[in-house]
Amino acid sequence: MVSTDRLLAFAAMSLLVIVIPGPSVLFVIGRALAHGRRTALATVLGNVLGSYLLVAAVAFGLGALVEQSAAVFLAVKLAGAAYLVLLGVQAFRHRRDMKVGAADRPAQPARGDLRTIADGILVGITNPKGIVFFAAVLPQFVDHAAGRVPAQMLVLGLVPICIGLITDTVWGLTASAARNWFARSERRLSMIGGAGGFAMIGLGMTVAATGRAD
Repeated sequence: MVSTDRLLAFAAMSLLVIVIPGPSVLFVIGRALAHGRRTALATVLGNVLGSYLLVAAVAFGLGALVEQSAAVFLAVKLAGAAYLVLLGVQAFRHRRDMKVGAADRPAQPARGDLRTIADGILVGITNPKGIVFFAAVLPQFVDHAAGRVPAQMLVLGLVPICIGLITDTVWGLTASAARNWFARSERRLSMIGGAGGFAMIGLGMTVAATGRAD
C-alpha cells in the first residue's frame, strides 16, 4: 500500500498547508463566535466529512485525470490559485462584516446539529484550498508501481483529514472560549478576517508558483 516515507512526506506537506487559515477555519471561527462551542464542533465534523468527499472524488477519477495531463494539472492549479487570491481579497475587503455574525448577534439561538453538520459539509466540499490541495498535490504522493491507486489516495487522504480535525477543533474551542473578548471589539473581529484574507492570498500565490516534475 502506502510506504512510510510517502506517508510522512504527505503528512508534513499537509501540516504546512493546514496551518494556514482558510475558508473552513474562518467558517468554524465565525460559528464559534456566533453560536458557541457545540455549534463549532458540529461545524468541524461537517468540514472534515466534506473534505473527505473531495478525497474520494479525486481517488475515483479527478486525481487520475490531473496526474496524467500536464495541461489539466496547470489549468486546475491556476484556476484554484486565482480563486484563492480572489477569496483572499474579498475576505480582506469585507473583514469588518464579521461583526454581523458575532458582535451584533452574540446570543443567536443554536442551529440543529444535523443542519450545522450539513452546512459544514457544504463548506468543506466547496473549499477551494481543499480542491486545489487534493487534486494537485495528493496524486503526486501515490506509488503507481504498487497498484491500487484509489485505495492509496483514500488512505493518504485520512492524514490531512485527521490533522484538520485536530487543528479545526482547537480553532473552534479557542474562538468559543474567547467569544466574549472578541465580541467587545469590532477591530479584533476585523483583524481575524484580514489575517485570513492575507493567508488565502499568500496560499494562492504559492500554489501558482509551485510546479511539478514530469
